[in-house]
Amino acid sequence: MRRTNHIVNLDPAAESFDYPVTMDIRELISLDDVMGELGLGPNSGLIYCMEHLEENLDDWLTEELDNYLDDDYLVFDCPGQMELFSHIPVLKNFVEHLKRKNFNVCVEYLLDSQFVTDVTKFISGCMASLSAMVQIEVPHVNILSKMDLVTNKRTIEDYLNPEPRVLLSQLNQRMAPQFEKLNKALIELVDQYSMVRFVPLDSRKESSIQYILSQIDNYIQYGEDADVKVVDFDPEEDD
Repeated sequence: MRRTNHIVNLDPAAESFDYPVTMDIRELISLDDVMGELGLGPNSGLIYCMEHLEENLDDWLTEELDNYLDDDYLVFDCPGQMELFSHIPVLKNFVEHLKRKNFNVCVEYLLDSQFVTDVTKFISGCMASLSAMVQIEVPHVNILSKMDLVTNKRTIEDYLNPEPRVLLSQLNQRMAPQFEKLNKALIELVDQYSMVRFVPLDSRKESSIQYILSQIDNYIQYGEDADVKVVDFDPEEDD
């Protein structure tokens, strides 16, 4: 699409990339070094790395960010450990730092579509996404990724526009009777507030990618002076 874009790797455990990376946290700190020198495990080592990043934002990140233009598109590739999004404030503070630098920020929360095989896992994914939304407090696009690898798309489609009564019935069947009130509260939270909705991503389909990109563009007001483009996407459409 001829945009000027930059990929920033924020995963200190990353090993390789199939695309050029403009900035790489491993130039500042790597998980292997932390685990070797401090004797930490993978989880605590990753948290240590991200807290070290937070302490060095001005030295490592700010100078580089000042080189970008107003319409440059930055993609920050984050580690997938849930604690970083819901339990500790590292990524929340990172986002606040970007906002202070006048960047418009949108979070793309990816849930592997192959994980969503039944109602309990779907609700679990919704709650994990919601906890990240509450913690980080910026616009979110919740994405079901790897749709091209799903063999039974009917199962996934039932969760894209779920019927609350059907979800509740399925959840009650899977859970013990003492959880019925909790199940009802969870379904009402997902349904009534409409805070968590997932968009399918099939990387083989240009229309799928464009649809998600159009939502992100809207949230970050990208190219707000340009003509508005409306992209329709049908997850059942074949190219």
